[in-house]
Amino acid sequence: MKKIITLAVVVLAIGATVATPAAAAAVAGIPKGFLLYEKDAAKKDNDPETNWTVSNSAKARLAVDPCDKAAPAATGRTAARTVTFTGVPDFLKVEQVILYRSKAAAAGAVARLRSALTTCGSNTNAGSTYRYVSSRLTGLGDEALRISGQVYYGGKAGVGGERGVLVRKGNAVLVYLWGGEYSKPAKSDWTRQLSDARKMTAKICDIAAC
Repeated sequence: MKKIITLAVVVLAIGATVATPAAAAAVAGIPKGFLLYEKDAAKKDNDPETNWTVSNSAKARLAVDPCDKAAPAATGRTAARTVTFTGVPDFLKVEQVILYRSKAAAAGAVARLRSALTTCGSNTNAGSTYRYVSSRLTGLGDEALRISGQVYYGGKAGVGGERGVLVRKGNAVLVYLWGGEYSKPAKSDWTRQLSDARKMTAKICDIAAC
């Protein structure tokens, strides 16, 4: 579960830097309330085991970051918003919309992510291996990826992973990622992420250059 804990710590740290009224204002190019989960994030939550954060930082780490370092898709961004939900002990849900200065810049960002998924596709530590696998999705935006991260012990899937969908449409890149107690990857693991990605792709051209 180390990978999921690390993801949660990173997104919480990002959110903490924007927890002010000024930071809650809309980022140029992304109207306030545009993301699917912003309304849920704005609701009062008295549960000490759950937390919502909203970041307007264009430098925010990409939700899918296999190399665990500087975001592989950070170059050329003009605006971004990241909505994150974390729940004890190990559930993570991220919605991220990023606008780039051009379609070419956005396509380049996706290409760098694909390269990172290959370069850092397998990371071994303390007897376990965390593996990334991605595949292209058709019929969703200009290009799209289905991504899984999963812990393995030997050749057997353990408990702990992430399932994400990334879509590029024009100069926009959007990500829907869930992390938690996943075991062996199954097609149903991406049901909600795909549904959310389709909803956002259908309206992203309202703010993106498509």
